[in-house]
Amino acid sequence: MKYLNNPLGATNPKSRSRVPHEKAVTHRVDRSAVDRLLSSGRHAPTTTERTWTVTDTLLYALGVGAGATDPAAELRFTTENSTGHPHAVLPSFATLLAAEPPYLGEPAVVRHAGETLTLHRPLPPAGRARTTATVTDVYDQTSGALVEHRSEIHDTDGAHLATVERAMFVIGTGGFGGRRAPHTPWQRPAERPHHTAHHHTRPEQALLYRLSGDRNPLHSDPTVADAVGLPGPVLHGLCTFGFAARTLLRTVADDDPDRIRRISARFTAPLFPGDTLTVLVWRRPDGVLFQAVDGRGRPVLDRGMLDLHG
Repeated sequence: MKYLNNPLGATNPKSRSRVPHEKAVTHRVDRSAVDRLLSSGRHAPTTTERTWTVTDTLLYALGVGAGATDPAAELRFTTENSTGHPHAVLPSFATLLAAEPPYLGEPAVVRHAGETLTLHRPLPPAGRARTTATVTDVYDQTSGALVEHRSEIHDTDGAHLATVERAMFVIGTGGFGGRRAPHTPWQRPAERPHHTAHHHTRPEQALLYRLSGDRNPLHSDPTVADAVGLPGPVLHGLCTFGFAARTLLRTVADDDPDRIRRISARFTAPLFPGDTLTVLVWRRPDGVLFQAVDGRGRPVLDRGMLDLHG
């Protein structure tokens, strides 16, 4: 993703204490991109083709922390030729096959607000997919516009692989008299989590994850991060999402990608490389709830939900 996770202006609990620049959230607001979406009414779909290799799926797994604690623990996702570990693809790899939303403004004022991934069948270790994408709605949240974008991903034989629904929040573009986004009830359970997983992200985690395709310098270049008011490069939100998805796969799906049906979460703050990510998981009769927090307990992924097949 070429945009920052919501919100801008958080600091690393370990080492970053400088207050972000005020100008980062105010000086580049431009309504024109959202206005074009509103004036067009109907949003024409786009279609792109994407290919991936075995190396791509292995590299993605490493980028979201697979094998970091115990190199032998996730060999079916990190190798293609290990005895007794037939190669499988992490379900969250499908987020890389989604199309980019249309241009919505300068990255400093656009936030990746939420992600919902629905798996219709397991992904092959290598393949080609056709992705058809469109803007499905634009909501007026007063302080900004919430743009919803959906990608339908099929293989070249027409089999439906996945659906990715992506929400983008554009600061300063609300107040146009539109509908507010519907509210989905979610409350953090009062009881202790059924599963808690601590992930110590590496200082170079973003440098590794960017090799899967998102080369936005906000995640690698201190100068770019400083220009938008951040004390340093931040981890990709979809990398954080991938860490959480790995936790869910292991703790409630027995490391079986076939069992994952849908994963959704809202991005609430950026995580800095080198920080600790803790994923909290609560089992429910109708599914699973989860939340991910940084080293000082601040949510970075919130309102998380997982549905399983069967």
